[in-house]
Amino acid sequence: MGTLKTEPARSRPDLLAPPVIAALEAWPAEAPVDVDDVLVAPIDANLADTAAFCAAYEVGLEESANCVIVAGKRGGETRYAACVILATTRADVNGAVRRLLDARKASFAPMDDAVRSTGMEYGGITPIGLPADWPILVDSRVVAVPHVIIGSGVRHSKIALPGPAVGALPNAQVIADLAKPAA
Repeated sequence: MGTLKTEPARSRPDLLAPPVIAALEAWPAEAPVDVDDVLVAPIDANLADTAAFCAAYEVGLEESANCVIVAGKRGGETRYAACVILATTRADVNGAVRRLLDARKASFAPMDDAVRSTGMEYGGITPIGLPADWPILVDSRVVAVPHVIIGSGVRHSKIALPGPAVGALPNAQVIADLAKPAA
């Protein structure tokens, strides 16, 4: 986890967005990962973007994940989903994601829509605490990583958790080839 100084996320609500705090408080006791295995670390908000973060905190791109919000449209209806992918990959929005959303057209959700709908800061969106009716599409590479670093809902911290825990989140679906290797 590079040079991050982590501690249990529940002990640092000042480093989490309100929906993330609520999700951690409601974390099921029978979950395959204990809530205390969800860690948080403060970071410089100016270094929240993946490449800058990884360089500054000595975190490999292969253990850093991004949570991107995709909007799929069909017949005037818009459906949202979160895609969790490693930083070494890019979400296959027009292929796999579009098909999974049963949409004619899929694209990254506009920033204002993503922020308003999630209650999280742009550049810090995380799969923990998303709207209950949204699917969380997790690339299978993410759950294969022992620990993954991802947003915390705010730009001034990051969450670290076991990769398999991402696939066990409510509404999560682990999908092979949800993403393609970055060029």
